[in-house]
Amino acid sequence: MRCRPEPGSGSVGTAPLADRYGRRFPYVRLSVTPACNFRCSYCLPHGYHAETGAAGPLSLEEITRLLRGFAELGMHKLRITGGEPSVRRDLTDVLRAAAAVPGVNKLAMTTNGTLLSRRLHEWMDAGLNAINVSVDSLDRAAFARITGHDRLDDILRGVEMALAGGLSMKLNAVLLRGVNDDELPRWLDYLRDHAVGLRFIELMQTGDNLAFFRDHHVRAGLLETELQEAGWQALPRAADAGPAREYRHPDYAGRIGIIAPYSKDFCAGCNRLRVTASGDLRLCLFGEFGIPLRQHLQRDDQLDDLVHAIGGQIGRKEQGHFLHEGRTGVTPHLASTGG
Repeated sequence: MRCRPEPGSGSVGTAPLADRYGRRFPYVRLSVTPACNFRCSYCLPHGYHAETGAAGPLSLEEITRLLRGFAELGMHKLRITGGEPSVRRDLTDVLRAAAAVPGVNKLAMTTNGTLLSRRLHEWMDAGLNAINVSVDSLDRAAFARITGHDRLDDILRGVEMALAGGLSMKLNAVLLRGVNDDELPRWLDYLRDHAVGLRFIELMQTGDNLAFFRDHHVRAGLLETELQEAGWQALPRAADAGPAREYRHPDYAGRIGIIAPYSKDFCAGCNRLRVTASGDLRLCLFGEFGIPLRQHLQRDDQLDDLVHAIGGQIGRKEQGHFLHEGRTGVTPHLASTGG
C-alpha cells in the first residue's frame, strides 16, 4: 500500500492505492441504492424487498465526503451503480456532486435504461460521460422473460439517443444457457452499424442463485473462441479498464468484450474497489466481509479518518475470489453490491 500524503499536499491525481500484489485501484464502483425496478431471473427473480432494519442509502452529503476521500487516494474513475441507480430520486444531484470532486475525470453509470430516454440529457448536463446499459437480449420476448418487463424497445431508443449525443456507451448482456446464448448472430447484425462496446458477462454464482446458476451457467470462453475463429482480434487492455477482454473486427462498428470470472488469472488485473449503498467498503465483489465507512462520513473534518480507514484495509484484499470453490462471500445477489 502506498503511503498516504500529508493533508493538503495536493494528493488528488497521484498514484492510486496499491495492494500487496502490486494491483492499483484508481476505479471505484459506488452503489447509491440497493433497490431495483426489474426482476431479472439471475439476480432478483422475485423483485426487490428491503431488508427489515437495514440502514438506508448514503445521503448526498455522505456520498460527497466519501468521494473526496477516495480522490485523496488516487481515484479518478467512478461508476455509479445500484440496484438500479435511476430509482433514486436525487440521482442527478449525486452525479453533479460526483463530477465536481477534484480528480474524478471519468464518471460512468450502469443502468437498466428504463429512464434513459427521459433523463439522458439531464444526466449528461450533470457530468455523466459514460454509461453501461443492461440489455440481456435483443429478442423482445426473451428480454421480457429475463427482466420481467417488456421494455426493450424503449431502452434501445435511449441507447440510440446516447449514441447520438456522443456519450461513451457499452451494453451488458449476461450469458444464460438455453435463454440467450444463441443470440450472437443477432448481436453481430446490431454491432455492424452501432459503435458500442458489447460486454458478454459470464453468469456468476451468488448466495441465493445456486439452482439457477447450475441450470444456466455457460462458460464465456466458448464464446470467446467462437469470436477468435471468426476473425475478431484482441485489443490491449487500458490502464483503467474493467475486467473485459475486448475484441474488434474491421467489418463492425462495435466492439465485443468478454467478462469471464471463472477464467484463469481473472483477478490479476483487478483495479476497482466497491462501496455499498449503506457505506460498506467491499474489497471484492465476492469478499467475505465489508468494512463500514459511514461513521467517517458525518462531518467535513473527518476526511483524514476516512482516508486512513480506506488505506488501512487494502492489505486485506485477497489475490483472487473463491468462486471456483463455490464460495460467494457476503453477496446474496448482484443488486446488493452493484455487480
